[in-house]
Amino acid sequence: MGANWVAAEKRSPDPVEVVRGWAGCLGPFTASSLASRLGYAPGEAESALAQLESEGAVLRGHFTPGASELEWCERTLLSRIHRLTLGRLRREIEPVTTQDLMRFYLRWQHLHPGTQVHGAQGLAEIVGQLQGFQAAASAWERDILASRIARYEPSLLDSLCTSGVAAWGRLTCAPIDPEPERRRALPSRATPIAIVRREDLPWLLDATRGARDPVGERAGIVHALLAQRGALFFHEMQRTTGFFAAELEEALWELVASGHATSDGFASVRILTAPHRRLPPAGHPLSAAGRWSLLRDADEGGTPADAKSLAEKLARQYLRRYGVVFRDLLGREPRCPPWRELAQVYRRMEARGELRGGRFAQAFLGEQFALPEALDALRSVRRTKPAGDERVSVCAADPLNLIGVLSTAPRIPASSGQRIDFVDGVWQPPEPGLKSA
Repeated sequence: MGANWVAAEKRSPDPVEVVRGWAGCLGPFTASSLASRLGYAPGEAESALAQLESEGAVLRGHFTPGASELEWCERTLLSRIHRLTLGRLRREIEPVTTQDLMRFYLRWQHLHPGTQVHGAQGLAEIVGQLQGFQAAASAWERDILASRIARYEPSLLDSLCTSGVAAWGRLTCAPIDPEPERRRALPSRATPIAIVRREDLPWLLDATRGARDPVGERAGIVHALLAQRGALFFHEMQRTTGFFAAELEEALWELVASGHATSDGFASVRILTAPHRRLPPAGHPLSAAGRWSLLRDADEGGTPADAKSLAEKLARQYLRRYGVVFRDLLGREPRCPPWRELAQVYRRMEARGELRGGRFAQAFLGEQFALPEALDALRSVRRTKPAGDERVSVCAADPLNLIGVLSTAPRIPASSGQRIDFVDGVWQPPEPGLKSA
């Protein structure tokens, strides 16, 4: 027995167990540094770490900022370090006032003087930022785009639409009583539509999927024709259906208002919202408005996209639109997912280092999240003291109509047609008896 005891004493300890013990005491380390510390050959340390990785005890990656060599860390220790790091990062950010938050939003969305974008590339950026938000058809070019794009020209949007970069349509509709004897209201200048990047249109349609508004007999005939033959010009539909021009126009606008149809260019929306129409040489204004097609597939009963995937895409879209997001801010977004689902997405993004969590706005409770570049812009706004000359005016249909959201004032309906004036980020209500110009 004595000989066996001596042999056991001389036996070398298991490298896996030695590495296991040291990994729980060290922070992120490299295999070469651990091998040097323990007197192992590099290959022996790497073999032990691979065994522990297969057990789920350690993780490999680049955990230290600027680390070029692969690092290892014990799982629970890494989780603790990560939680402490996030907590420290959150405490580093000083929350701003509601006034400074509004000043930031006006700059983030290119409404503040001097922050406007230029040309087709700038318009594409604005479309990507605002896509999914629905506003009155007449407000898009006159108020929303013209205030964000320096020297805006309608031809810019026409070019994006006809080249396949952008598309337009009504993504979601309020439910309407489908009684057949009830006369449907025709669309108007206030009909809400969205302008989106065409490549993002499929998931935006899935995200706003819901019951479509019923349509009348003529609109149903045109819908069936477009479903059967695909995109058609106005004169082709008129020749096939035998409708008078006014009847076909009414049917098309009914399909637009019910979220069924769109056209190649934005000229058709311009025709609808024009206060005075002029007939072109071809006869009817819509003859020059490009081809018409269904906004959605004819078969709307298909399987919707994965809910988690849609929630993540919408969460990223809200970040792109606002830079800094929290629950109260998203009240105007159509068919917005519950905040608990968005917060889960944002927490995962924060854990990956894609955004920052914390308290950025003093007046609002709950979790708040921001893009890193948005935080830099927010700090810049806070350092720049207002001088009383930051004057910005937006229309009530604008995404930054946040009266009643960022303040306790009554909400201003998007359909009110009012202008909302800000001075240094503070709303200036119109004088009693006067309507803001």
